[in-house]
Amino acid sequence: MRWEYLTTFLEADAEREADALIAMRDWKSGIPAFAPEALMLRMNALGDQGWELVHMQPAHVGQKQDVLVFDASGSRVWTNRYFAVFKRPMSD
Repeated sequence: MRWEYLTTFLEADAEREADALIAMRDWKSGIPAFAPEALMLRMNALGDQGWELVHMQPAHVGQKQDVLVFDASGSRVWTNRYFAVFKRPMSD
């Protein structure tokens, strides 16, 4: 089997996805600004196109559901962006 790959950055933005997040569950103390659940709509849309998630990083999550990464200088940086790799069978 041959595969094709998609690499992309996904951005967790709870404000943009608020309606879907509210429908998803009861957020007793409010929706965190960078809740990773905000990624699900985009990921599901890619899944509908046949893409399967095979890798996602980084994974150190902070108080606001943001993600800790290290920049080129080694400094810590908080982000709500995730690098993701998807694959699907290549059509012939």
